[in-house]
Amino acid sequence: MLIPIIYENEEIFIINKPAGLAVQGGEKISHSLDNELAQQVGYKVYLVHRLDKETAGLMVVAKSAFAASKWTKLISSKAVKKEYIAVCCGKLAKKSGVIDDSVVQHGETKRAVTKYEVEEEWTRICEPNGAEGTEASAGAGKTVPATSFEFCKIRLCLETGRMHQIRIHLAAQGCPICGDDQHGNFKLNKQLKKCFKIKHLLLAAVKLTVPMDGEDRVFEITPPDYMCFKDFDYEK
Repeated sequence: MLIPIIYENEEIFIINKPAGLAVQGGEKISHSLDNELAQQVGYKVYLVHRLDKETAGLMVVAKSAFAASKWTKLISSKAVKKEYIAVCCGKLAKKSGVIDDSVVQHGETKRAVTKYEVEEEWTRICEPNGAEGTEASAGAGKTVPATSFEFCKIRLCLETGRMHQIRIHLAAQGCPICGDDQHGNFKLNKQLKKCFKIKHLLLAAVKLTVPMDGEDRVFEITPPDYMCFKDFDYEK
């Protein structure tokens, strides 16, 4: 697997991690970012932060232990700004704001803060047979009503870096990320997969702002194709 390298200097790579690729190797993990990238560049690389396996997008990976120590501290100090795009099923009460619900990690309650802004909202209708429309016949003179789904595209910025923070926060607001079976709605995701062919977690790290040479450098990507609106084929 070829890992897209967006940028590199003498200390780091900035890469675009594909969804479905674990960041770190281990038992029962045949492919991981650290191993795949090391094979690609021909030497050991060092992780400085994480993305969930099912989350795609931008990551910083260090070229040496010294650089890893430096960049781990930079990210922990919030000198590096990370932004995400999520496609969710449902709507948030406010178009922008801050979610500051604590999360539990390893049995310990920790402060978690996520800033968000809703960029788009739309509605789709799905018939029980998977086609779009208004109603579908159930036979024997009965009619099964079509189902209406509300979607929104949200831009998020992390103030804290807790495990699965965005996924937990959005699910708690009644606006789970499409494809999130762990923290979202498993039954709903089955419907989304059948009706709209949604097969992945629709979350990606799309923008990194990092300090370099005395100034902030911005690296930005478009969301993966499966998150783009062509897969929804919707009308606003």
